[in-house]
Amino acid sequence: MEFTIPQFIEKEAKIVGPLTFKQFAFFGLAVLVSAALFFILPKFIFFIVGPVLLVGAFALAFYKKEGVPLPDLMIGFFSFIFKPKIYLWKKKGVPPRFLRPGDIDKGAAKRESLEEKRQGPRLKMSRGSHLHDLFTQVETKE
Repeated sequence: MEFTIPQFIEKEAKIVGPLTFKQFAFFGLAVLVSAALFFILPKFIFFIVGPVLLVGAFALAFYKKEGVPLPDLMIGFFSFIFKPKIYLWKKKGVPPRFLRPGDIDKGAAKRESLEEKRQGPRLKMSRGSHLHDLFTQVETKE
């Protein structure tokens, strides 16, 4: 009977009691900010803001959504919102051009070279390849 052995197991070291360094940093920062707010804000506002800070620190330290910690989720969310979206391929709205034997003239080669410079180099494919068949299906929407 074969058993699978889990690999790449990473476990953070417990630094302060049952807390890891990150968890301790979240709680420590919340306590320091709460202590500063105790002396700056009026007492009734402090008793509203202080627990909110501590609950936020608790969520940052312990909450996981589908195994992903809350700080990583927040970093991913904000990087998605503020980073530019890169689209790798956009199909042009130009319909495919079909040539008939009588349509070819002497200036066609010049026009094609000018088009190639404007649009960039084209991918050359052999007639019998699967890539050519795929290309034809995509261009004709079959």
